[in-house]
Amino acid sequence: MKRILALVLVLVLALALFGCGGKANEPSKTPGGTDQPGKPAEGGSIKIGLLGCITGEYAQYGIAVHNGAKLYINKVNAEGGVNGKQIEIVEYDDKGDGTEAVNAFTRMVDNDGITALIGSVLSGATIAVVSEAYPIGMPMISASATAAGVTYNEDTDTVFSNVFRVCFIDPFQGEKMAHFAAEVLGAKTAAVIYETGNDYAVGLKDAFVKAAQEIGISVVADEGYSKGDKDFRSQLTNIAAKNPDVIFSPNYYEDDGMIVTQARQVGVTGTFLGGDGWAKVTEYASAADLEGSYYCSAYAPGSTDAVKQFEADYAAAYNGETPNMFAALGYDAAVVLVDALKAAEAKGLTAGTDEYKAAVIEAMKNTSAVGVTSQYSFDEFNNPIKDAVIIKITDGKEVFDRMF
Repeated sequence: MKRILALVLVLVLALALFGCGGKANEPSKTPGGTDQPGKPAEGGSIKIGLLGCITGEYAQYGIAVHNGAKLYINKVNAEGGVNGKQIEIVEYDDKGDGTEAVNAFTRMVDNDGITALIGSVLSGATIAVVSEAYPIGMPMISASATAAGVTYNEDTDTVFSNVFRVCFIDPFQGEKMAHFAAEVLGAKTAAVIYETGNDYAVGLKDAFVKAAQEIGISVVADEGYSKGDKDFRSQLTNIAAKNPDVIFSPNYYEDDGMIVTQARQVGVTGTFLGGDGWAKVTEYASAADLEGSYYCSAYAPGSTDAVKQFEADYAAAYNGETPNMFAALGYDAAVVLVDALKAAEAKGLTAGTDEYKAAVIEAMKNTSAVGVTSQYSFDEFNNPIKDAVIIKITDGKEVFDRMF
């Protein structure tokens, strides 16, 4: 009996050893895909995270961003990768939720060993991740998180030096649409309707109201609603009573579609204006109700040879689907990041190390990479310096109107 117990104990200890550490004496792998610290694996890979809402109510944005980013990275890999290394994508779905985003980012860092991050998609989720990424110096670039707080904390006067974006910031869009209303549409009065508690909507609204007042547009109604609301008739009836020339509705496409539809039902006749969250709004309201509306965008379909090639490549990769602004910005985010990875590789650094990540951040800060929507450079807050596209809705289609 004693011999049997001894054998059992030996087996238990052996299983514990293998269970905790994998195979006995197997070397652990460093985050950059290496077999030994500081020594690149043969061929090797560079792991980057791709984070966004690919399910949930805002999945249309996240799927487009992810598709655009993967389109460019797959192209780079097909052409030999970066310095002979394949870019390995670690993809997570945060469902547009800040807690989910932080949990996913933690797994990417602790379990997957990423070197940089593309993400997140929505402003709130991205800001949540920034709080974790900034202290550890993780390079990150968002295609579509527009809130000013993504790259800069006004309360502490802190620029998050590791965080970049290829989209416009909320104040930029709000200011642009106020000036467009005055200079192009000749508006004298305006109303706003927005989702309270939403970083994106509030940021655009505040900037629009401030700019409108500065340039002489009277804001006659300021109406908020809560996340999940479906009936906006009370707020819109108040707006209708003021008969504004323009109505700024800086929300996401599904809400904006319902708002425009109900606005026309209660007698609102003014011109609707929006931010880039309006992309694909034509799928959520009738052509008649949306006719003559405008929104600010970063992407003009079919406008250049590069854009046309991107659209053709996207359609070929995704079953004939037509890309939208979010897909184009996802592509551009990947362009800027890969350009920075090349700079880090050129220095002979090891992917995943702090030195490598710092080199990626420095390269993004000084980039001149050319995407499909712009050639990129960044200001002191790591926001892109680029022109805005104005999209007009005509006959149920979202078409390029002008640069503004």
